[in-house]
Amino acid sequence: MAFIDSIIERARQTAKTIVLPEPEDERTLRAATQIRDKGIAEIVLVGNETRVRQGLDQLGISDDFHIVDPETAEWLDAFAETYYEMRKAKGVTEEQAVAAMREPIPHGIMLLHEGKADGLVAGAIHSTAATLRPALQILRTAPGFKLVSSYFLMAFPDTVYFYTDCGLVEVPTAEQLAEIAVASAETAMGFGIEPLVALLSYSTKGSADSPRVRKVRDATRLAQEKAAARFGPDSPVKIDGELQADAALVESIGAKKAPGSPVAGKARILVFPDLDAGNISYKLTERLAGAAAYGPLLQGMRVPVNDLSRGCSADDIVGVAAITVVQSQIMSK
Repeated sequence: MAFIDSIIERARQTAKTIVLPEPEDERTLRAATQIRDKGIAEIVLVGNETRVRQGLDQLGISDDFHIVDPETAEWLDAFAETYYEMRKAKGVTEEQAVAAMREPIPHGIMLLHEGKADGLVAGAIHSTAATLRPALQILRTAPGFKLVSSYFLMAFPDTVYFYTDCGLVEVPTAEQLAEIAVASAETAMGFGIEPLVALLSYSTKGSADSPRVRKVRDATRLAQEKAAARFGPDSPVKIDGELQADAALVESIGAKKAPGSPVAGKARILVFPDLDAGNISYKLTERLAGAAAYGPLLQGMRVPVNDLSRGCSADDIVGVAAITVVQSQIMSK
């Protein structure tokens, strides 16, 4: 079974509600229909109700979706007051709070905050910042997390790799890299990915030395300490670095470059030293190696919110929605 098919099967096992706050886009409406018809989740479309119904009618889609119009929602004033209380210390006025809650994405994220839905998927027609900024402002981090980071699930026909961070934390410190590594191990286990974590560098075990290499080395030590405290000594989580990509992935090379490493040659979770390396690597893997790339997905958020590429297809939206449902299932546990 293909990776995304297995995710869809898992999503069907629980009744979750996903917010799609870009229903003026045809891809979103087509995806909403597939998500509903496949039994993945209930859907809430957040946008101008008249335009949404017109779009559904033009596509010949039955209009029995739950549509929330931020301009007329009965809870608009309450949402605005909540947002104002959250953000007034940052200089947000009451008028600005009302204006924010009239926008589909912030309004949709407030639906999550208020427990009216279980996850949100956006980004087909908005920038990553437009999706993630209100999520960080309203939802903040989950218990036990200090940092929100992003990852991609890179699916091949016979395996899935976990790439992080490829979309959010631009130049992580050693402490942040360690946090990303430990969070990624926990997240990956929820998806059934073996928690073998490699912190990547252009150096393997001291083959080079520079401030960049030392940062990865320090991050590895911190991550190992955090993992031991979080998961215990008998955990399947294994973390090692610094490792070059070939040493992390190819068993024969890992044995030569990092003998005795519990991760070298077997890594399933790749932690990149900065956003340049991560973003470039996932795109090369997708375009040259033919992997299906799902993300950027977020970890560390209190309720799952996920971004889309603006070049996404309706099928991509369906896949990310299914992943969002599974994230919600994992968080519920």
